[in-house]
Amino acid sequence: MSEPAQAGDPMPDVAMETPDGDTVRPSDFRGRKLVLFFYPKDNTPGCTTEAKDFTELAGEFEQAGTAILGVSKDSPQKHRNFIAKHDLKVPLATDAEEGGLSDTLGVWGEKKMYGKTFMGMIRTTYLVDAEGRIAQVWNKVKVKDHARSVLEAARAL
Repeated sequence: MSEPAQAGDPMPDVAMETPDGDTVRPSDFRGRKLVLFFYPKDNTPGCTTEAKDFTELAGEFEQAGTAILGVSKDSPQKHRNFIAKHDLKVPLATDAEEGGLSDTLGVWGEKKMYGKTFMGMIRTTYLVDAEGRIAQVWNKVKVKDHARSVLEAARAL
């Protein structure tokens, strides 16, 4: 696992797959701010709440000149189902490749739950400035009110 990326670091430019089979990379958003939120799994309670909260605020992020991209290791098909089931308005990307963006950023790592240790996505959000530098990092995110906090930071950037 890489050392976690910090504020001030350039956002690594690693390609990911979109639900429709295209690719997306952080540099596609240069010239505007970007929120990258990494979450463990589609259609689980916390991840669903987080994606719905970002969806609810999508218009306000747009007004703040900020794009949003949700990232997990789920397949493009699972993302399509997740988007349809919850009427999500935020784009999602699949980061399933070994050495992908989540590995590069250090947000794919060891987790513990119910006494078991396993590899998984550590819920982390990055706010990236228009030049492609990480402006702020939220580690081990608690979902409640998180999207609103990120919006306030995006507005202030």
